[in-house]
Amino acid sequence: MGTGASFWFVAGLGLLYVLRVPLRLCENLAAVTIFLNSLTPKFYVALTGTSSLISGLIFVFEWWYFHKHGTSFIEQVSVSHLRPLMGGTESSISEPGSPSKRESETSRQNLSECKVWRNPLNLFRGAEYRRYTWVTGKEPLTYFDMNLSAQDHQTFFTCDTDFLRPSDTVMQKAWRERNPPARIKAAYQALELNNDCATAYVLLAEEEATTIADAERLFKQALKAGETIYKRSQQCQHQSPQHEAQLRRDTNVLVYIKRRLAMCARKLGRIREAVKIMRDLMKEFPPLTMLNIHENLLESLLELQAYADVQAVLAKYDDISLPKSAAICYTAALLKTRTVSDKFSPETASRRGLSTAEINAVEAIHRAVEFNPHVPKYLLEMKSLILPPEHILKRGDSEAIAYAFFHLQHWKRIEGALNLLQCTWEGTFHHVSVYPKKDLPFFIHFTAGLCSSTAMIALFTHQFPEIMGIFAKAVSMISRTCVEYL
Repeated sequence: MGTGASFWFVAGLGLLYVLRVPLRLCENLAAVTIFLNSLTPKFYVALTGTSSLISGLIFVFEWWYFHKHGTSFIEQVSVSHLRPLMGGTESSISEPGSPSKRESETSRQNLSECKVWRNPLNLFRGAEYRRYTWVTGKEPLTYFDMNLSAQDHQTFFTCDTDFLRPSDTVMQKAWRERNPPARIKAAYQALELNNDCATAYVLLAEEEATTIADAERLFKQALKAGETIYKRSQQCQHQSPQHEAQLRRDTNVLVYIKRRLAMCARKLGRIREAVKIMRDLMKEFPPLTMLNIHENLLESLLELQAYADVQAVLAKYDDISLPKSAAICYTAALLKTRTVSDKFSPETASRRGLSTAEINAVEAIHRAVEFNPHVPKYLLEMKSLILPPEHILKRGDSEAIAYAFFHLQHWKRIEGALNLLQCTWEGTFHHVSVYPKKDLPFFIHFTAGLCSSTAMIALFTHQFPEIMGIFAKAVSMISRTCVEYL
């Protein structure tokens, strides 16, 4: 209980004690006791039955709300509205290095694995997603996914100084626009105002280009403009906080452009060029690990079958302090599987037992499936693949789709890898539940207990009215004694 809540509780008790005589608490309690004594057992049955029904309805609603939204309605209302009134909000100001700040950073790091992330290998809207729309007449992306992308674009490609450059002002509106033709039109308007508007070229490359080659051509124009703006921002970064914010924005734009150029090179078959761009990008901007560029690098190295280089990347990023992903866990399992899969046989293994290398491979698959149990069904083609979304939920089905969409070919290339995966998965994890398992909120347990207890009281009152009447009188006498004592 917070300090504010404790204060109000003590103050309420004190006020009740002071006003016990003016409020005539003893006389009122005596009148209530007489009223309760005059009630029949049927009333108690009806009362407890009604309470059980209401608590049951609350329980059903809480259960439905939790399964639909992943959180408790009562808990959400309590935290959002009641906790601030009770003084439960925490101060937002803390000294650097203070325990509260370190704890909050630790909690954010622990939660980072179970939140929505931008898909590192997301497709191009114009050159790839739109092809699906042309063929099927259906939209491959959900509104929620596109809304998250719009938020990402506003975060990475805009800043507070956009009003200083008319082209950036136009692009700021363009990123907020929901209609694709309107966004493309705004990008051309920005280029009319400034032919070196890098973000305008980015938008056109992402959404208007109908082929990867067209997208690459526009990204190269964006790179030329972005490098000029970035160098200019570097020279002015120490003049004011606004210039620092502008440098961060221009850095984000430059990194995004280079990354997408690397992906264009990968899709066009120039894999070594793509690997070089990614390595240079990771060396030039090492703090931007949250962009997960190493996952793009892993996929490209697997395509080159440069397994030693893949192992070197895993050794650097498969660290307990960094957020894991299906790409890291399953790539580590693939490398261990590669050493034994070509000679692995379930019948032979059952007769002679597993070798050390086979045990290591099986344990690596165990760890990968424990992290995301949805992946094997897609790798084993037990579930159909669809186009991966622009955002994924770590350890969720969307991450499994995104991983299998790009990495299934690498598992198929290694002889026996999918066979070992299937044997290990079916033998150990065939009945595994969805991971991570969500704990039921406290209020669902509370309402379930309230519903059960009131139902039991109603049953006992109906079966043993005399005993329950005595019990009710005893409770009322104890309450009366406590009030008289106050």
